[in-house]
Amino acid sequence: MEIRYKTKKLERQLTDPEEMAKSFGRISHKLNLRLQQLFYANNLAVLRTIPAARCHELVGQRKGEFAVHVSNNYRLIFEPYHDQIPKKNDGGIEWAEVTAIQIIGIEDYH
Repeated sequence: MEIRYKTKKLERQLTDPEEMAKSFGRISHKLNLRLQQLFYANNLAVLRTIPAARCHELVGQRKGEFAVHVSNNYRLIFEPYHDQIPKKNDGGIEWAEVTAIQIIGIEDYH
């Protein structure tokens, strides 16, 4: 999957191992694993087959965004990165056609 980052700072934090360890400490190992899973997935639907990732769509003000589990509290938040987001007939996002994402951040939104 193609991965983009919302900011240059976020890109640096998530692509440089030293920056990742400095910025995210004890969750950096799990965060790196999730990033690798995203990178090697052909599309977003593949993440549904990884139970530990717990990939899900967000609701409310975060509608259109997705999250994967990093730790008990932290989630990696991203959105599809397409000129036109692939949609189903019912208006939902077609996970199997999402092949590019933009990472928005790592948050404890609970």
